[in-house]
Amino acid sequence: MYAIIKTGGKQYKVSKGDHIQVEKVDADDTVNFDKVLMLNDEGQVEIGQPYLENTVVSGKVVSVGRKDKIKVVKFKRRKRYTRSLGHRQAFSEVEITDIKKVAGEDNGT
Repeated sequence: MYAIIKTGGKQYKVSKGDHIQVEKVDADDTVNFDKVLMLNDEGQVEIGQPYLENTVVSGKVVSVGRKDKIKVVKFKRRKRYTRSLGHRQAFSEVEITDIKKVAGEDNGT
């Protein structure tokens, strides 16, 4: 069983036990992803329009960190203008613990 979820403007293909890096969330916390785009349950495929109702992917935050630094450089020729700065994006590593369908209107969030 696997699902495709959307979080932080990105889409991830996840199954139970996977580790994914998402935009930063609080440490030592459980996370419920309710924006499930697709669910494949042993060959039975469900596609949301745009999201599946009553389907939740649960995860646990394993660690929080920062990615490698990227350098951003602005340069104008013949004008003696250079500007340089760096950026490190924060992320959270999440372990997927469960993919389930929730009965009724409540989707677990």
